[in-house]
Amino acid sequence: MSATPKETALHPVHAELGAKFTDFGGWDMPLKYGKELEEHRAVREAVGVFDLSHMGEVLVTGPDAAAFLDHALISRISAVKVGKAKYSMICREDGGIIDDLITYVLTGPDGSTEYLVIPNAGNAPAVFAALTERAGDFNVTLVDRTEDISLIAVQGPKAAAVMLEIVDAVTDAPEASGAGTSVEAAIAGLGYYAAFQGTVAGVPAIIARTGYTGEDGFEIFVDNEATGVPGEAPAKVWAAALTAGEPYGVLPCGLAARDTLRLEAGMPLYGNELSLELTPVDAGLGILAATKSKDEFVGRDAIVAAKEQGTKQRLIGLVGEGKRAARGGYEIQDASGARIGEVTSGALSPTLGHPVAMGYVAADADVAEGSAVTIDIRGKAFPYTVVALPFYSREK
Repeated sequence: MSATPKETALHPVHAELGAKFTDFGGWDMPLKYGKELEEHRAVREAVGVFDLSHMGEVLVTGPDAAAFLDHALISRISAVKVGKAKYSMICREDGGIIDDLITYVLTGPDGSTEYLVIPNAGNAPAVFAALTERAGDFNVTLVDRTEDISLIAVQGPKAAAVMLEIVDAVTDAPEASGAGTSVEAAIAGLGYYAAFQGTVAGVPAIIARTGYTGEDGFEIFVDNEATGVPGEAPAKVWAAALTAGEPYGVLPCGLAARDTLRLEAGMPLYGNELSLELTPVDAGLGILAATKSKDEFVGRDAIVAAKEQGTKQRLIGLVGEGKRAARGGYEIQDASGARIGEVTSGALSPTLGHPVAMGYVAADADVAEGSAVTIDIRGKAFPYTVVALPFYSREK
């Protein structure tokens, strides 16, 4: 019998909003509040607010923190400046992907540099266990803060406008001119994959310009007990974001919209495009492993070999006609009807109006951009065309 899913600090708020819940990564998360298509469009056209508190948070501190993360992850985290973030992966010795994650480099309360590692919800325990095992003789301290921190995402073309309304003050903004920088300057000057510290709706927070939707957006990290009352801090931030977004038609958004948004943006999902059976090279993300600038990291030899020898499969994008969407596990066939791969993610794109999918095909399959293939959808072959990823890119 499976364990009861955990609840985020905002779970009562979602229930009041009439959310339909689903078990995701061991957490009881909002799937949608009303119609997922409306939530999707709110993010593409204006702004949406997500509870992402199921994501993991691991705080890494100590004199050897940077060197330790260089060893434990496949990217050179020591090269990332304070106030920046890095998308990377943690892999096994054989190159299999344990998880893809983001690491934020921040200034700690004592002025030292600290690192906040964000694994995916279902992988958070495995990532923490792997980091703990790899700590070895490194002088580092690892703290799993997953259940202490809430993560609220404000995503969409109007996200910056909402943030201007709810960010009260800036306490540490390395990208701007340091403590005391105006909110306007900090938000305007915040680049993608960068962060500053301040207060949001009166609550201390980390404000990052990151997201998983393909739109401009921000992610806000808040300590659940920042005000002394458990759950009050994230509830204040959530309410403030929805209130500030009302003039733009803001909607609370669930995991259904998040999935179609990330698919349109060609972003991989662990368990679909990424897994222990795949290396970063398989997923077309071998560039994350900076093998020329790093002497050693867990999984390096396997990843270097995959780069040099090639892999047995490659990830492609696919677009179809009509309204029948391909789903994960459906067979991809070449012009002769022979199986050449399998769909990993697929949906009818709300933005584009036609089916889109990602999938792996054999590395030697004769399919290039523009090639025609078919996908077996419940016993019937539907035509699809191979395209470059992403399917959708926002105007900048």
